[in-house]
Amino acid sequence: MDELNRLSAEDFKTSEKFPFVLVLDDIRSMNNVGSVFRTADAFKAEKIYLCGITATPPHREIQKTALGADETVAWEYASDVTALVTTLQAQGYIVMAIEQVSSSVSLLDFKAIPQQKYAFVFGNEVFGVNEKVVQQANHCLEIPQFGTKHSLNVSVTAGIVCWDYVSKVMQQG
Repeated sequence: MDELNRLSAEDFKTSEKFPFVLVLDDIRSMNNVGSVFRTADAFKAEKIYLCGITATPPHREIQKTALGADETVAWEYASDVTALVTTLQAQGYIVMAIEQVSSSVSLLDFKAIPQQKYAFVFGNEVFGVNEKVVQQANHCLEIPQFGTKHSLNVSVTAGIVCWDYVSKVMQQG
């Protein structure tokens, strides 16, 4: 850990985080949930909200891919994702649904505002982000894709969005 310049679990919990949260709504795969925990740890997210049918720690299948991040990253369960989105917006978060819709903004064009709080919402592996959340969100973001497939795995998507956001904020300040 020292050679890699990594924080201890205790230091991570008390360290300053980037001002963003991840919202996982109706994620079926516990491996995807665990992977997102690892991503949230890597990019120092404030918190993960687990909504709907999304499984919560502790669970062996989540732990398998989280590799301990389920014990370092703050998380909370919220049964109603639309109520959560309303609460997050009232707390000053800009809610960004990660979804391919006619009004989505390309991730290439997303301008992260330093110090602004963001909530990135990721939806079900088959059905995507809940349509009510798409309507509620301040914006929808879409990852440009150039091959024959029109979607990415949700945990891969979360990794790309987190890296993009953190790299843009770090470049600005």
